[in-house]
Amino acid sequence: MTKLTKSLKLSLVAAGLFSATASAASVAIVNATLYTSTEQGVLEGASVVIEDGKIVAINPASINVDTTIDAKGQIVTAGFIGTMNQLGLVEVGAVAGSRDGGDDKAGIDFDPSLAFNPRSSLIPYARKGGITQDVIVPNGGDSIFAGLASVVDLSGSFESVNKKQVALVVHLGEKSKGSRAMSMKTLIDKLEGEKSAKKDDKKEQSTEQKVLAAVLAGDMPLIASVQRASDIYELVKLKETYGINLVIHGGDDAVVVADALAKADVPVIISSMANLPGSFDSLHANLANAGKLEKAGVKVIIGVAGDSSHNVYKLRFDAGNAVSYGMSQQGALNAVTSNIADIFGLNSGAIAKGKRANLVMWSADPFELNSHVSKMWINGEEVSTEARQDKLRDRYTTDSAMPRAYTK
Repeated sequence: MTKLTKSLKLSLVAAGLFSATASAASVAIVNATLYTSTEQGVLEGASVVIEDGKIVAINPASINVDTTIDAKGQIVTAGFIGTMNQLGLVEVGAVAGSRDGGDDKAGIDFDPSLAFNPRSSLIPYARKGGITQDVIVPNGGDSIFAGLASVVDLSGSFESVNKKQVALVVHLGEKSKGSRAMSMKTLIDKLEGEKSAKKDDKKEQSTEQKVLAAVLAGDMPLIASVQRASDIYELVKLKETYGINLVIHGGDDAVVVADALAKADVPVIISSMANLPGSFDSLHANLANAGKLEKAGVKVIIGVAGDSSHNVYKLRFDAGNAVSYGMSQQGALNAVTSNIADIFGLNSGAIAKGKRANLVMWSADPFELNSHVSKMWINGEEVSTEARQDKLRDRYTTDSAMPRAYTK
């Protein structure tokens, strides 16, 4: 083989164009307890086959794969999906130069996924909590419109942004200065302005116009961060008026209008750990709210409150807390997997043929404190759950001839 031919062959292999290039290895997980998050429910002693990044079979009659993994009865779930955080957009909250989730000039067309860092040290730590995908959102600026949400995976790949601009985020409710009425009016004026605008086919639309058009068409969810029941009720009426695809985020008072939310098919992203009022807007905050909303027929997503960029790892514990206060086990699992996938149009969040092979094998019940991730696959590839914390532990507890860095 000449140097030129060899070089050309290597180039084609690298580009994935050479016919002899091997396809991704196929894997079968056998003897597993599959929590499918589908109508199939829980399958014991089951097998799932993954190939080329997707699930290709469940309980096939015969298995012919490159690698077989015996789960030995361990639980396998779809990978959990985090929401409403700046994972990969912030490293240290107190260091301004590492924060890229917001900007004073941010508005409808602000897309922070352009700054997403798949190699953030926070991502491996999130994987330890069974998180395989995440809905990252902007924290906005001076406008009520924070910007656009995107979906990323936690593989660490530079191609980790799975889906850009999946929702428009707006901040409403209480204001330290001014009136909440003005915020609601600003939202209505934007929607009404886009609805009544005369379209010029020869003129290219701005990003803001495209976003508003997608929201009005129901193709792009509008995530409204709001707590008070009266504000939530006004937004439900707004959905009826404009036909928008509304999602409530926060919603500590959502239980007060749960029937209206269920009737209007409005999902709620809620913290299951909100147990005390944080303001006059959240007087009905309660640990039982996730379960109450589920029983009322509201599609619930469980999110981590506070600094969830650093603490999304705790999502499984928050889901377990929801179960202990009245939410069903399946409802809590759906609230961190399939419900999120349904709302944001993701081909993941469940164990079913054709779904993205984001899977997690657990040592025991994933909602229990003493369980842990045994193995994890993202896009069909096994990934590590070793985080910076593990490396620090090993560094400072392993006997060495070198001086100890810390002794206290």
